[in-house]
Amino acid sequence: MRFKGLDLNLLVALDALMTERSLTAAARKINLSQPAMSAAVARLRSYFRDELFAMRGRELVPTARAEGLAAPVREALMHIQLSIIACDAFDPAQSTRRFRIGLSDFMTVVFFRHVVERVAREAPAVSFELVALTDEHDELLRRGEVDFVILPELFMSSAHPRIALFEDRLVCVGCSTNGQLQRRLTFDRYMSMGHVAVKVGVGRKPPIEECFLLDRALNRRIDVFVQSYGMIPPMLEGTSRIGTMPFRLVQHFEKMAPLRIAELPQSFPTFTEAVQWPVLHNSDPESIWMREILLQEAARMTSVPDECSMISASGQAETDGSLARAASRLS
Repeated sequence: MRFKGLDLNLLVALDALMTERSLTAAARKINLSQPAMSAAVARLRSYFRDELFAMRGRELVPTARAEGLAAPVREALMHIQLSIIACDAFDPAQSTRRFRIGLSDFMTVVFFRHVVERVAREAPAVSFELVALTDEHDELLRRGEVDFVILPELFMSSAHPRIALFEDRLVCVGCSTNGQLQRRLTFDRYMSMGHVAVKVGVGRKPPIEECFLLDRALNRRIDVFVQSYGMIPPMLEGTSRIGTMPFRLVQHFEKMAPLRIAELPQSFPTFTEAVQWPVLHNSDPESIWMREILLQEAARMTSVPDECSMISASGQAETDGSLARAASRLS
């Protein structure tokens, strides 16, 4: 079918080429022979009057024109899929949908495993592909390459719909033999101790606690960087170092690792884990169903005990004074 001179089938080919970056893989994805895909590339180049792709080894490297076409083509195809093709009533028990979800090791361990367990009972043919969060999660959502991302709300943009799942907070952890954590942790002592800290993604973005400190022009002493929160506990064992981790994840690890938990100075903020999805999926029945599952499982999670988040008024005053002293030393 042609629309203003363009064979619309070519848009399917272009989308596959942009996703796979390989002629062979793109042809396989949309069930074309390799010669037919090569012909489609030639016709795309003729229509758009641009090379669109260059070869670098076996990889197709898109031109600026191809990069500019990728998002609107993907959005148009997604809109057709969701609003025109997928018109049958959704039955979870019969669905074979595979959801692609970006999330951290933390959320996989403390939350999403419960979702997987429930879906296995209610929709046994539904499957998941869990992928590591990247610095470009907004772009992945825009292109429809993931169905959901789950991460702290403060790292989300306003470009796509989202909804809060649950609140958590950070705590300080160390080896069970770490004597410095036997007494209440002040802000000054927290800053002076050696830390095991997380940097996430290709761009090595700082975690929540580091963002809090950087906003105040404060630098802690980091002895070891790791790729995820789950790698912190093994790096603490037998040392005097400390780590900063979400409380729910610490609860998971303290069952299997010799950890000592200490309250952070109260000035450290709580944070909200949220789920975000592509705006084009807003009315997708399968996406709506999965959102309801996520919200229901989040509501079932045990809340953090109030006594674990309490610090005395005198402790708060000392924390505030430590923050002021640290900031003044750097000014």
